[in-house]
Amino acid sequence: MNAALEKYLNTVDKCLKPLPASERVDIVKEIKSSILEMESDNLTTEQILDRLGKPKDLAKAYLGDLLSKESGFSWNRFLTVCAFYSIVGLSGMIVIPYLAIVAPVFIVCGIVSPILMAIKMADYILNLGLPYMENMGVFIGIVPLNPIAEFAITLIIGALLILAGRGCWKLLVNYCKKVSKTKSDLSI
Repeated sequence: MNAALEKYLNTVDKCLKPLPASERVDIVKEIKSSILEMESDNLTTEQILDRLGKPKDLAKAYLGDLLSKESGFSWNRFLTVCAFYSIVGLSGMIVIPYLAIVAPVFIVCGIVSPILMAIKMADYILNLGLPYMENMGVFIGIVPLNPIAEFAITLIIGALLILAGRGCWKLLVNYCKKVSKTKSDLSI
């Protein structure tokens, strides 16, 4: 067995630290025997590592299987569940409300700001004299901008705000999916 495969096994072993040493040794032996079988089938190191996947993911799979097999009370399982809900609860109090508010606000601002600047530009071009138009605009230092230039800048800013809003929304959805997947992996 070469150094890359030994390093892989060591990483899996480190990721299995919550388990008792005897269980870790059994799991590492099982993975090592699988590796030796693949080597006997003339697979390259890269092919073997591709089949096994990331060492952390493999270790998580073993941890999840062992937690779900336990039917009675276990301090290890109890502490794992407590840690999971503590981390998710605390992070969820910040992440979910923040992203749920910021995402739609960015999107709405990205849509509304160019519309308002289009109204200001129309007021400027047609000399309509609409109230409060002088209070709207893009302020860059002390240099006053032409409403047409402000409209062009607002189109760019609006597009960036919409992209930021969509990004925040995707982060929120991915966070919720990850929490749900982790919860189901723990078989709680």
